Amino acid sequence: MAKADTLKPRLPRGFPDRTEADLLAQGRMLDTIRQTFELYGFEALETPFVEYTEALGKFLPDLDRPNEGVFSFQDDDEQWLSLRYDLTAPLARHVAENFDAISKPYRSYRAGYVFRNEKPGPGRFRQFMQFDADIVGAASVAADAETCMLMADTLERLGLAGQYVVKVNNRKVLDGVMEAIGLAGPDKAGQRLTVLRAIDKLDRLGADGVRLLLGPGRKDESGDFTKGAGLGDDAIERILAYVGFEASPHDGADRMAFWEKFFGSWQAVVGTSETGREGIAELHAIMRLCEAAGYGHDRVRADPSVVRGLEYYTGPVYEAELTFPVTNEDGQTVRFGSVAGGGRYDGLVGRFRSEPVPATGFSIGVSRLFSALRLTKSPLVEGAAKPGPVVVLVLDRENIAEYQALVARLRSENIRAELYLGAAGMKAQMKYADRRRAPVVVIQGSNEREAGEVQIKDLIEGARAAEAIASNAEWKAARPAQVSVPVERMVETVRETLARHFG
Repeated sequence: MAKADTLKPRLPRGFPDRTEADLLAQGRMLDTIRQTFELYGFEALETPFVEYTEALGKFLPDLDRPNEGVFSFQDDDEQWLSLRYDLTAPLARHVAENFDAISKPYRSYRAGYVFRNEKPGPGRFRQFMQFDADIVGAASVAADAETCMLMADTLERLGLAGQYVVKVNNRKVLDGVMEAIGLAGPDKAGQRLTVLRAIDKLDRLGADGVRLLLGPGRKDESGDFTKGAGLGDDAIERILAYVGFEASPHDGADRMAFWEKFFGSWQAVVGTSETGREGIAELHAIMRLCEAAGYGHDRVRADPSVVRGLEYYTGPVYEAELTFPVTNEDGQTVRFGSVAGGGRYDGLVGRFRSEPVPATGFSIGVSRLFSALRLTKSPLVEGAAKPGPVVVLVLDRENIAEYQALVARLRSENIRAELYLGAAGMKAQMKYADRRRAPVVVIQGSNEREAGEVQIKDLIEGARAAEAIASNAEWKAARPAQVSVPVERMVETVRETLARHFG
């Protein structure tokens, strides 16, 4: 092809590539999460990337545009399909489809990529991984309390003790506040959702930014305008007062008395709303259960600012927030923020069935959590990189079958190995082995072949020795970390060399 006709290599916006080093480090983190979930009795489930669009239904991120928020396409039978935008809606479909075969309460965990048809930006991807844990079929708030404990224990096992807090709220309380300011009823559903999404941005935008989103709207730094909820000043201040409550019992305080006073102040905000009062009682019960199990205020606490942006939550909602400071794009010191969140969604499975099905659970943002562990230099993600393969050099191409036999012998003994398949000479092959992070190379020229031998070169020890060798002549004379052995001893010698460095 002419140069003008060649394709330009372009990564689609919002879809990241991942290197082996990142995948291995992330894999160690995922293994720790998986082990913690299994400790609580959760079992693995995998659902496909694609669901019927109607299974997502009114819970699409954008209610008015069927192909906005999600990626959708038509099948050959003209049915609309969508890439999943979270792992919760597919779980609801799976449970409903297999309802009679599943033991309930059903504890499951899922890990996988989800897709958002949204404007990408710094730290905002259109493909990213989530790791979820859910309990379906348990109406008691004890299931919500256990979910909060699981979030806390997962972060503890990832080495983040003392650097996180699980914040808990209840959507029923906020529904009570909505009733108190005149936003009850189906005709106000869109306005309520706008309010929820505004409050959900409190950590990022602060009270002033949320005030604009609750009122006329807000223009961001790029000039994009977000329409507001259109509330009056009194309603805005009532909501901001509610989300500004803080629960901070000091050491030695009578905790029961504290919680009575704290939730009493919430009751003043919800007024006579029965929904709001029910939410406060549920939240109080969750706090009591967590404290009884040893999860104090430093790990799990009530926080009215937690609302979660999705519409399908019906009760308790929670977020795991990392509390250590980081520097944002403007050079300001801020908290790292949320790495996981979820809540109760009693109506989602019931969309497929005639009876209600209670459910609760949470999702970990894998990429964000991975970034946090990098910042804390966690050994899970900062561990030594996986060594490359043993590389068998090819010095005599007409005898390549002989070299392939050497590689096969190493692989048959479970030693990771590859044959050099390029066309370069020995010097370039050695550079290739260095780039591949090969700990060992196997060399066999015509003289070694006639003698039935191979040269085993320890590249790690050789690099150390090279630092003490002054001249090229001295290097050639010393031939550091290189031994000649019979072919029959090749596997044994390579294994001994690897054991010296990697145990």
